[in-house]
Amino acid sequence: MSRVAVLTPDPADASYAGQWPGVLERLSEALAGVGVTAGPTPWTEHVEDAAGLTGYPLVLPLIVWGYHRDHERWMRACATWQAAGVRMLNPAGVIAWNSDKAYLGRLADKGVAIPETVWVEGVTQADVDAAFDRFGSEVIIVKPRVSGGAWKTLRLSRGERLADAPEGPAMIQPYLPSIETEGETSLLFFGGRLSHVVNKRPVAGEFRIQVQFGGQYVALAEPPAGALALAEQTLAAIDEDLLYARIDMARGPDGGWLLMEAELIEPDFYLGSAPEGGKRFAEAVKARL
Repeated sequence: MSRVAVLTPDPADASYAGQWPGVLERLSEALAGVGVTAGPTPWTEHVEDAAGLTGYPLVLPLIVWGYHRDHERWMRACATWQAAGVRMLNPAGVIAWNSDKAYLGRLADKGVAIPETVWVEGVTQADVDAAFDRFGSEVIIVKPRVSGGAWKTLRLSRGERLADAPEGPAMIQPYLPSIETEGETSLLFFGGRLSHVVNKRPVAGEFRIQVQFGGQYVALAEPPAGALALAEQTLAAIDEDLLYARIDMARGPDGGWLLMEAELIEPDFYLGSAPEGGKRFAEAVKARL
């Protein structure tokens, strides 16, 4: 069997210890079906020296949870891997720029529809007040540019004071009510081909759709009308050699689709909802070996 490396969280970060082994197991089961063995190794053990990765025919950065809380070290690691020529998919250069949501602004410049966004280097109450006036919205979202799993993401109503603001570069967007009524839709691509579609909705009273906040996920037989077009436009604008991509979107006030995220680092693939338990993912990996 071929053996690939799967990058996993920092062993010193106990917050993920009870979760990532289950994800690794699902990935390993899918890969085993095509004769590929997954070898886990913490990404934090290869920050300054890539020698421990160069012997693998392929490295998959699929469970690098926590990188957003140690972003400087993450960027050093990506530079190390890229300089050493580690055969990583998605590529080290891609997972470096994808770790900062400023990429959404660059995609918007290429014509991809995203929510209206104010970019700030450090969010203040004045920034929040100005955003309410600019958007004409009664509710806004404040989030760090470097984040994951809704980390330090705030929902504020007009007149509510900013508290516990994220530090450093941030983004401010109008809140999309469709998140509560229709949820967020994810299109999963492996090897450039659509694999499956999942709709994610928050529980009542919540705006975050992640499972740790009670989010409810449902597989869809087909992409909703117009969703595939936005996903394909996004991938064309990214124009990178991608093994996998999860394109997250929600409906804007006019009913059109807006790109929320292009998850290219360690997205949940929702393999439980994938055809044949993720066979298309495994086949895409096998094709690269």
